[in-house]
Amino acid sequence: MLKRVKHSVTSTIAKAMLLIVSLSLVTTSLAIVTLVSSINDAEAVNVAGSMRMQSYRLAYDIETDSVNYDSHIYQFERSIYSPSMKQLQGFIVPKDITQDYYNLISRWHELKMILTSQDKEQYSAGVAQFVSQIDDFVFKLQMFSERKMIILAWVGGLGLGTIMLVSVYVVLYIRREIVGPLKALVTASDQIKNRTFDVALDTSSQSEMGILTRAFNRMAADLGNLYSGLEKAVNDKTHRLQHANQSLGVLYKSSQELTASRITQENFQAILNQIANIEGIKAAQIEISEAGVKNTTLVAGEVCDNYDKKKPFELDGVQLGFLYWKSGLPCPDQALIDNFVQILSRAIYYNQAQRQAEQLLIMEERATIARELHDSLAQSLSYLKIQVSLLKKVLAKQEPNQHTAKTEVVIGEIHTGISSAYTQLRELLTTFRLTIKEGSFGQAVQEMLSQLEQQTEAEIQLDNELSSIELDAHQQVHLLQLIREATMNAIKHANASKIEVKCLEKDNTVTVSIVDNGIGFEKNVEKLNHYGTTIMHERASRLNGDLQISSSKHNGCAVTLTYQRA
Repeated sequence: MLKRVKHSVTSTIAKAMLLIVSLSLVTTSLAIVTLVSSINDAEAVNVAGSMRMQSYRLAYDIETDSVNYDSHIYQFERSIYSPSMKQLQGFIVPKDITQDYYNLISRWHELKMILTSQDKEQYSAGVAQFVSQIDDFVFKLQMFSERKMIILAWVGGLGLGTIMLVSVYVVLYIRREIVGPLKALVTASDQIKNRTFDVALDTSSQSEMGILTRAFNRMAADLGNLYSGLEKAVNDKTHRLQHANQSLGVLYKSSQELTASRITQENFQAILNQIANIEGIKAAQIEISEAGVKNTTLVAGEVCDNYDKKKPFELDGVQLGFLYWKSGLPCPDQALIDNFVQILSRAIYYNQAQRQAEQLLIMEERATIARELHDSLAQSLSYLKIQVSLLKKVLAKQEPNQHTAKTEVVIGEIHTGISSAYTQLRELLTTFRLTIKEGSFGQAVQEMLSQLEQQTEAEIQLDNELSSIELDAHQQVHLLQLIREATMNAIKHANASKIEVKCLEKDNTVTVSIVDNGIGFEKNVEKLNHYGTTIMHERASRLNGDLQISSSKHNGCAVTLTYQRA
């Protein structure tokens, strides 16, 4: 047994000495190779640096028509193809430096063609860029030389440090042959006690302690595999439970958004943010389809130009839009996404139904007011018109001396006033009977303008980018009435051939404009009041907006409403 231990110690010392010699040889060899390869660096840097001066010298020769012009070209040619520069094509030289050298040669050939041509003055325009290219090349050469010196220093330091460590190890090895492994075994036992099984004791020794440490390592590895298997199973179960809990959490938060008294764009954005937070989804986008206007688009997550997945929103066979998302690893839970699609489909459908119900209530209320006005005030005005007509007939049958001309004037004014009031009342009743079909502002505008277009020979064009989701029922009604009032003014008074209606939005600022190419009018109070601008200003104030009317004689009229969307 003693011989075996002694032989093991001797073998270890011999291996350590061999390691010292090997390290010395490796360190010395690397140092020599590095020094030899660095001999050419200084010359290459100097030659490359001189090429900058030679480049400017050629430009100077061109300007002064120097007699040494051809010899300077030849000198530059010798510099760029000098032995120190050609050695930059070696295998130890970085590829980017070699490529830069080839680029310099290629650029020099281009410039040389210019220098030897009749248009050599063009050389001066490109010399600065060529010198800058040389500067970058020189800088890379300097950095390459510095890196080799750093590598040499590191290799020497590491080699010397390793040799010193091995030497100390050889001196202390005998002392540590028994005591060291025992301490290591005690430490490893404590690690296993603390559930750390990645124990790696030194098994190079051929003594009894070496046999014991190898057996201990195998035991620790077996225990580690068993424990890691159990830990992995527990982690998998925990991950699945956490994933299920996250799914339930995001579904619950998304469902909470549907409990709002009125589902708005903010609720859709909140649900979309929940989708973007799902594990495996990098970006998501909702596109809500709506007839008559552009689709409403909401995004969440990373900025993304293209999405690799999409799923339609459908309810009762009606397509309401699409959900787009960009997936990553780990793959997102498809069942969870399907649940989100169902939630969003119901939210979109409920939002449309909700808006339609609100608008129907407003329309019903306005229709009730219209019926009351028709049954009361309209009947009274009709009765007064009839009575004034009868009065005019009675006066017409009387002798001229029985009434004065002033009486006829007063009666005419009364008849005109009643007729005007009756006409305004009928227009007001028409306004009150405006409808918004299927909760869509875009369809309502199209239908209203189609009806007005039948009353005129002018062409009415519509450009609408407003979404019904972003407008409540009252805003839609006010906008419809303002558009109708301004369009009616253009039809009645402008004698226009083209009327443009634009409903736009940018940065939460809504702009509605009605522009005609008619005869226009001078801005005076009487004319403005005649055109009903007071009512339009009142509607603009209801929207907390600003109404501007610009017109001049023979230059048409523009009515522009601007307000901030809350």
